[in-house]
Amino acid sequence: MKIVAISGSLRAASHNTAVLVTAQRLAPPDVAIELFEGIGRLPFFNSDIEAENLPEEVTVFRQIIGAADGLLISSPEYARGVSGVMKNALDWLVGSHEFPGKPVALINTSPRATHALAALTLTLETMSANLIHQASITLPLLGTTNDAGSMVENPEFARPLRDALDNFVSAIRLAASAS
Repeated sequence: MKIVAISGSLRAASHNTAVLVTAQRLAPPDVAIELFEGIGRLPFFNSDIEAENLPEEVTVFRQIIGAADGLLISSPEYARGVSGVMKNALDWLVGSHEFPGKPVALINTSPRATHALAALTLTLETMSANLIHQASITLPLLGTTNDAGSMVENPEFARPLRDALDNFVSAIRLAASAS
């Protein structure tokens, strides 16, 4: 099974990216979690460009999403909203055939980041994502110095993340068997 992980942060020391790297390390043996690192290279969404000549970065992004069995998203909250790069990436998927019905799990890294999580959930539901609520979690990373290595070793973070991944994999398999 292939899951694509997308961080909505471009920061080098991002908790959102670190939690996705942790998920890679904690994934079940038959599950590959691949971090999509091209979010910052996607051009600003423009429906005129989409209709005329789709940029190569967007074509590749859509192919990656299309080949994934599921998406794991972790995005920060900026000014009570979804980060710009995350919203831009999702905008490029709105008109694509690769996204509707795609299983998605959300990881929130701050219990205080409720506005972005709500907005991201609404956007994904509008885009016809198959949002897997039992695999979507909030980890209390705000104000900590945890990186992927320390999160793997800390049961406070590793256990709920491992459980969320197990729930996500089960939901993806169930959806695939129902198709």
